[in-house]
Amino acid sequence: MYTCTKSYKYNFAAQFHTHKNRERNRSFKNSFRLSLRIIADFSGMGLEERPTDLHKKNDKTDKTGTICAHAFSDLTYISPVVFLYLLKECYTHGTLKATTKFRALQHQVYQVLHNDPQPGPSTFVIQCLYVLPIFGIYCEGFSHLIVSALRRYLKLATNQADSLEAKDLAGQLFLDIVGGFLNHDERIVVKILEVFDVKLINIGKFMCHAKETNDSSNDAAKKFVEQYIFGLVESQSYMTAVSLLEQFSIRQSGKSFLFTMIQSKELKAADKWATFMGKQMLCVLVQEYIDRNLLKHAYDIIKKNNLRQEFPDVYHKCKESSLKKLAEKGCWEVAEAKTNGDRQLLEFLVYLAMEAGYSEKVDELCDRYSLTGFLDVKVPEASLLQNRFLHLNELAVEEIIWVDEVDGLRNATCHIEGCKVLGLDCEWKPNYEKGSKPNKVSIMQIASDKMVFIFDLIKLFEDVPDVLDSCLARILQSPSILKLGYNFQCDVKQLAHSYGDLDCFKHFEMLLDVQNVFKEPRGGLSGLAKKILGAGLNKTRRNSNWEQRPLTKNQLEYAALDAVVLIHIFRHVGSHSQPATGTEGHDKIEWKSYIVSQMDNIKKPKKGMKSKKQPKEAQIDEHCQSS
Repeated sequence: MYTCTKSYKYNFAAQFHTHKNRERNRSFKNSFRLSLRIIADFSGMGLEERPTDLHKKNDKTDKTGTICAHAFSDLTYISPVVFLYLLKECYTHGTLKATTKFRALQHQVYQVLHNDPQPGPSTFVIQCLYVLPIFGIYCEGFSHLIVSALRRYLKLATNQADSLEAKDLAGQLFLDIVGGFLNHDERIVVKILEVFDVKLINIGKFMCHAKETNDSSNDAAKKFVEQYIFGLVESQSYMTAVSLLEQFSIRQSGKSFLFTMIQSKELKAADKWATFMGKQMLCVLVQEYIDRNLLKHAYDIIKKNNLRQEFPDVYHKCKESSLKKLAEKGCWEVAEAKTNGDRQLLEFLVYLAMEAGYSEKVDELCDRYSLTGFLDVKVPEASLLQNRFLHLNELAVEEIIWVDEVDGLRNATCHIEGCKVLGLDCEWKPNYEKGSKPNKVSIMQIASDKMVFIFDLIKLFEDVPDVLDSCLARILQSPSILKLGYNFQCDVKQLAHSYGDLDCFKHFEMLLDVQNVFKEPRGGLSGLAKKILGAGLNKTRRNSNWEQRPLTKNQLEYAALDAVVLIHIFRHVGSHSQPATGTEGHDKIEWKSYIVSQMDNIKKPKKGMKSKKQPKEAQIDEHCQSS
């Protein structure tokens, strides 16, 4: 590109104001002076009153509204400066938020442009853009507002003569802005050129004398625009520069420009530039992203521009990375859908399930897609999920009891009522359909030190709802049993949604949400277990089908582990608790202040803040000692 200094650019623009321009400017200045006189007349009718004054003087408020309504309903004899002044009055006197007012006024301007602005809507907007700098802080916002409104207007209504005239005027406006005669933001410049579809020929008309040829005027316009773009590149305004290169179809820049944008981390500008330049430049961009290990960006470009055949390995590598993340979150159904039936990706998903120890998922995928040869496959030494997980036998759990009939329910309740501390958790089948209702809570796990009871809520609610309600109320509403949960607010909402007819889920006593006691580590309960107990939880079965009966052995162990691990975490909390006195008090865990005894409307207490209703201190100490 050509080089030039900033001052030279301004002089370069200034020398091309023709005699025709000066005549138009003189006429516009006369109109501007007339508009100022009209505003002075309007001022006596209350337009200059501030909002506080207008509320006190209802008659003047009405006059202001009448003036605005009349001006906006017929723009035939309303000048741009009056229009903008009234628009500002509407904005400053409003009480809504700025974004809401912006959208409302944008729609208002769109409607106003249908009311015969002279000499035409597009030309009227250009004249407004010339006036707007005198409105100071409102200039930038109002510029975006009226240009956006015009863009919307032009999609439905066009005036050929007005559009052609406005194109030329927009070319002159561009010269005036670049030349420093008007102060408008770079983004406004781009929007003006796009909305009015300004070409080099429109700019060239005002840069050379009429006696010169069209070719020379176009060359001069191109040279001027290139110089301006070069200045934008020097100031690192890459997105604006790329938008102008695209607008004027200038393709002189190449790979070095692309690499500069990537180096400056202006990736959106780089993507836009490569897309404008075509497939060859897009391939260069993808390869550069690969070399810089920006695989997600490479994949997005490949997918958006149908470059899968050119980069098959990258496509699969990025897909596999996405599948791995979904597997780690336990979103196996989503991961399966993401494969789109691709055999290579399905086989990778089977390997992930094998690494996670999810044997039933391996069998399910192999059976559904006729995948063979996995039974004798040796698991790689480096695990794909790279985690050591906590096992149930490490927590000395003696028995997992499935509860799905009335006698088992009563026996479980009797045992649980004799405990001082319990761990609670729930599971339900995930629903991946956007906008659909969540599934019912399927099971509820209640764990003591040595035993975990898993209640089949679906079956018990169908068979013995009254007994279920009574038994769970005795447990959940008991003030003598400390119940431990993790993010239990979510579980309670889901329980209430699933079983709204039961009273047992409407009120809880003595609940401690372990999540609130700690600064939540990354990874939820698994991350907290890893922090406290040295190993995390295998969450690969979290989103499995919890409505299938019977549940698999692995599902039962997963469900039991989620409940009983809370008791072991609590033991650690209790052993590190003491009153926050002295210099060491700030390092101790004050878990007692997080116990909630009223759960009608569950809200997370703020760190260190006590709940509204506290159990007696002696009662809390009893639970702490028994834990």
